[in-house]
Amino acid sequence: MYNFTQYSPTEIVFGRDTQKEAGKLVKKWGGNRVLLVYGGGSVVRSGLLDTIKKELEGQQVSYTELAGVKPNPRLSLAREGVKKAIAFQADMILAVGGGSVIDTAKAVAHGAANPDKDIWDVFWMQKEPVTKSLPVGVVLTIAAAGSETSDSAVLTNEETGRKQGISTDFNRPKFAIMNPELAATLPKYQVACGLVDIMMHTLERYFTPISQGNQMTDEIAEGLLRTVIANGPKAYENPADYDAMSEIMWCGSLSHNGITGLGRPKDFLNHKLGHELGARFDEAHGATLSAVWGSWARYVYKLDVERFARYGEKVWGIREEEKEAAALQAIARTEEFFRSLGMPVCLGQMKIGVQPDSVLRELADSATKGDTVRLGSFKKMNAQDMYEIYKAANHA
Repeated sequence: MYNFTQYSPTEIVFGRDTQKEAGKLVKKWGGNRVLLVYGGGSVVRSGLLDTIKKELEGQQVSYTELAGVKPNPRLSLAREGVKKAIAFQADMILAVGGGSVIDTAKAVAHGAANPDKDIWDVFWMQKEPVTKSLPVGVVLTIAAAGSETSDSAVLTNEETGRKQGISTDFNRPKFAIMNPELAATLPKYQVACGLVDIMMHTLERYFTPISQGNQMTDEIAEGLLRTVIANGPKAYENPADYDAMSEIMWCGSLSHNGITGLGRPKDFLNHKLGHELGARFDEAHGATLSAVWGSWARYVYKLDVERFARYGEKVWGIREEEKEAAALQAIARTEEFFRSLGMPVCLGQMKIGVQPDSVLRELADSATKGDTVRLGSFKKMNAQDMYEIYKAANHA
């Protein structure tokens, strides 16, 4: 087991009607002038945004708004939010939504606390670390990215076509309100994308070079994956199933707060593969992950057949003495699960369809910055490796 530091400071307020605690929690964590960040659409139609505003007003908290966050959150809107937060003299950013909204709020918080620094050119390009930020609060509306407890934030730069994240403890929200009822009206596709993302956040920590000596971490990871597999289809068929959505929402937070990977490095190669697809084609994040995971797994499984066989046994209940057969069955069962949720398992099943070989080369080159960096930890990948995975996934 590697040395590790576990830091998960977010206050979780979980359950029915907890959105009504928003004003009190903002005040508790020092907020008096708040920038509300949200997408629009559902939080407005459902009345949730009005509820949050009422609770803020009840605590004499002033607020202004930044609306219009989209999936694959845009740098341009985050920059607009920084300007608004500075002009309003905001002392807290409150995200009402899912991962894209939360990541936008985190970026705005960093920029507002550092008005002399551009969030992308300085922080996202990692020229300097984040050393101060405004506090961020969350009212979660979808179980997916785990951004409500994570140390990461992802933005898409529309000008350069890059989708990239940064990790820093300053990304961790001060509090997260998590009411599964707020996810009750989600479209099935959004639920399915969220389920894939939750699983992937754990799988990206499970398949790493350190596969021995992490018994407790393995048990947590495997239990989380089994819980998603058991409850995911129920939440997919009926997002208003409170018990199923409760399990999924809690899994989402645990999948990305670090606990499922303690004592070993992260891999996150699939996320890099997916980010390139998301940035170029604006495909949903969950779909970009499910479309390439099987191809990645078949590309690398022989590096640790035992690990994939264990995954098959502990998560999928596969009883197969021959380890390689068990490993391949585990990969296939994962893809079958994705298919059952209407998720793609290859590029041809995405909206973009099968791509020309030249595009696959461009994606691989972009991911590795012109083949100058090596990605992942389970296997260090160069541009040719990335190309081979895209190529294996490039079919109908």
